Amino acid sequence: MTASAHQTSGSSAQRAITLARETLDIEAAAVLGLKDRIGEPFAKAVELILAIQGRVVVMGMGKSGHVGRKIAATLASTGTPALFVHPAEASHGDLGMITAQDLVLAISNSGESQEMAVLLPVLKRLGAPLIAMTGNARSTMARHADLWLDSAVDKEACPLNLAPTASTIAQMALGDALAVALLDARGFKAEDFARSHPGGALGRKLLTHVSDVMRSGDAVPRVAPDANFSELMREMSAKGLGAAAIVDADDQVLGIFTDGDLRRLIEQGRDLRSTLACDAMHPAPRTITANALAVDAADLMELHRITSVLVLDVQGRLCGAVTSNDLMRAKVI
Repeated sequence: MTASAHQTSGSSAQRAITLARETLDIEAAAVLGLKDRIGEPFAKAVELILAIQGRVVVMGMGKSGHVGRKIAATLASTGTPALFVHPAEASHGDLGMITAQDLVLAISNSGESQEMAVLLPVLKRLGAPLIAMTGNARSTMARHADLWLDSAVDKEACPLNLAPTASTIAQMALGDALAVALLDARGFKAEDFARSHPGGALGRKLLTHVSDVMRSGDAVPRVAPDANFSELMREMSAKGLGAAAIVDADDQVLGIFTDGDLRRLIEQGRDLRSTLACDAMHPAPRTITANALAVDAADLMELHRITSVLVLDVQGRLCGAVTSNDLMRAKVI
């Protein structure tokens, strides 16, 4: 490569870096510029959404439509029922998805989307409240809306000031602000979020109970306190838990015997042939209830450096056992 080619390559790389940094500066300024414009209209928008009986119907064309889909998804996953309806499709039948109990959140930087303008009289007759998120207070959408949320930006990050860049970032941020304000007003908690995300890591942690992952019935090794050592070992070996519960006639847990206890007895030189289960067991073992969260069982094992926990029912009787392997299979840990 010639010296001039190196210079050209270097200058191109530097220009790319410069433009990237300028883009981030412009878009950061666009988002920060929204702060001083968050006021009474925003608070009224939150109140209006909380008051509706139906859903938030988000609409937008082009890039604003892509933003709208994300805003609808964020609202729905944080406690506010929402869906996205494409304005062009609404004119050809999808308008039937909107009812008088719904609220329409229309997004457009210019506020002059032709597809949205066609729908405004119909939405008015329908009676669904309309919130316009635009960058132009004098636009058609803003003038016909019940509330206007100002998403204006000074300029786009695009060097030609044409491609929606800063404006879509501002719309996205304003939508996130709306979702956060709504989830707080609804008292939305982590457990509620988990119910909307059962397939995610948080959902597994907050929705999976011990009863969902434990082994139960004959799969749980247990012996009576007067069982001899041979019976105890046969039960442990057959069930493959590495431990056995010692229970009374009513399945109340008296103790537990583990592989570790076996090693300690051998080290002590005990006569195992004459040892009963009640003599070899470790009393007061760690237990957990079947309706507890599986993640609590994981925390209990980690805290006490054990690999299994006995599970009790509401009457305190042995009903199952859960191991760290069970929790890993369920992707709780």
